[in-house]
Amino acid sequence: MPHQSIHQRLSALRAQIEDEVRACGRAPGSVRLLGVSKKQPASAIAEAAVAGLEAIGENYVQEAAAKFRDPLLAAVHVEKHFIGHIQTNKAKAIVELFDVVQSLDRPEAARALGAAAVRSGRVLPVLLQLNISPSERFGCPPEQALALAERIAAEPGLRLEGVMAIGPLDERRDEILAAFELAAKTFATIGGSTLSIGMSGDWREAIRAGSTMVRIGTALFGERN
Repeated sequence: MPHQSIHQRLSALRAQIEDEVRACGRAPGSVRLLGVSKKQPASAIAEAAVAGLEAIGENYVQEAAAKFRDPLLAAVHVEKHFIGHIQTNKAKAIVELFDVVQSLDRPEAARALGAAAVRSGRVLPVLLQLNISPSERFGCPPEQALALAERIAAEPGLRLEGVMAIGPLDERRDEILAAFELAAKTFATIGGSTLSIGMSGDWREAIRAGSTMVRIGTALFGERN
């Protein structure tokens, strides 16, 4: 297979996503694409941004900080999302580096992020991370999500904008869809504008369940370094 540029991959992914959106009877443009850029160089992120990618997701604070200082990234605009596990001692750095945090899964993290945001004079958009997979270590159990959402709402430095979840590592497509439907049901209870579910192997099921954002890494950037 001939080598594809990031621009070509991005165009192909967007077309495939829109095909699935139409097949589900949903409105065109109702699903955003977030490029998962961990272990990718700043040059690849800049190339994707120039090609039209609007948002990236990083998992590790130290890695992201180094990349975000690169002049190549300073020259382009791309929304920066933190999608990794939140360590409370890194709350200040997360608030300073990122535009959105998708992985808020417990009250301690809400307190730390909220306090850091207030000190920085900003209101930080966040998503509540649900655990819908037996193989996933992190995330709030769905039955505790409403209580956590209320806790987040009590933080003046945070604005809850929806739900994020990682799908189960399951070859059965019906089980993946059922897990995403649980996330969508919880999202409907909590409210917000963003349901961030679906990755490279399961984004089609996620869109069928109502995803408004899919998180794609290798299929967009190629293999990680």
